Amino acid sequence: MPEFSWPDRALAPDPDAIAQCWPATVSALPLGSHVSGRVIGRQPFGVFFHLDGVPNAVGLAEITAMPSSMELPALGATVAGEVIWHADHNCQVMVRLDEWRVSG
Repeated sequence: MPEFSWPDRALAPDPDAIAQCWPATVSALPLGSHVSGRVIGRQPFGVFFHLDGVPNAVGLAEITAMPSSMELPALGATVAGEVIWHADHNCQVMVRLDEWRVSG
């Protein structure tokens, strides 16, 4: 298995369906909401994952929020975190993963 991969078309929601459902996704997941899901793609800049309970929604956790001592979650891993932004231009829910939170 390669270290990085785009979401498999069989695993990822249809881009047109994601765009059509975007207003409902934003409404269902306000900033600060806690979400969970399963990793469907890994890139050098972060991981993509299905958002549980929200049809046609994709989360993205970018490495800018990842501590340097951690690694990207594996494909198929279950992740959870907080919604920190709605990227309207590409219909992605930006998430800071719980496992990436720095304890103070």
